[in-house]
Amino acid sequence: MTIPKTAALYLRVSTGEQTVENQRQELLSAAERRGWRIVAEFRDEGVSGANGRDKRPGFDRLCRAVVRHQFDIVAAWSVDRLGRSLQDLVAFLGELHGAGVDLYLDRQGVDTSTPAGKALFQMLGVFAEFERSIIQERIAAGIMRARARRVRGAGGPLAGPSCRRSGRRLYGLRSRRARAFGKPHGWSARATRPWPG
Repeated sequence: MTIPKTAALYLRVSTGEQTVENQRQELLSAAERRGWRIVAEFRDEGVSGANGRDKRPGFDRLCRAVVRHQFDIVAAWSVDRLGRSLQDLVAFLGELHGAGVDLYLDRQGVDTSTPAGKALFQMLGVFAEFERSIIQERIAAGIMRARARRVRGAGGPLAGPSCRRSGRRLYGLRSRRARAFGKPHGWSARATRPWPG
């Protein structure tokens, strides 16, 4: 005889007029069909899914319980019950995966304890990595654009080649003239030192 999986339900509605009972009944039925034992329920009633974890106490408790591996699977009625931000959702899926906890989404028919569900987890990891790469590319492009416009703090020289050549000559003199030349440009003596190449 196999040991039944333990499950936690996450229930959320956006307004106070709505109820979580419909979600709860469907998830209880799904758990019964699959032979899961419900060990916890986490609720956020009247809380928008666009809010972060800090403004969703039920979701925050769920995340802490996931880290402590208090159950084997998290069941939610739909992916939008977990959150509306892709970035937050991917982070939550990463927490689940890291803790070895599976996810069941009733409306989408996703169950990460199955081979197809595991494949979905891996694809979401690929998309998360792709998103991180895109962000890194955007940051690099922004730095290059700032350097081209000679914006201070963009990680490169603030003056054109002719000014740098003049500064290098003056730096070689190690005189007050070198410091005086660089001062109006906001340069330190280091900025006017000879560059490699």
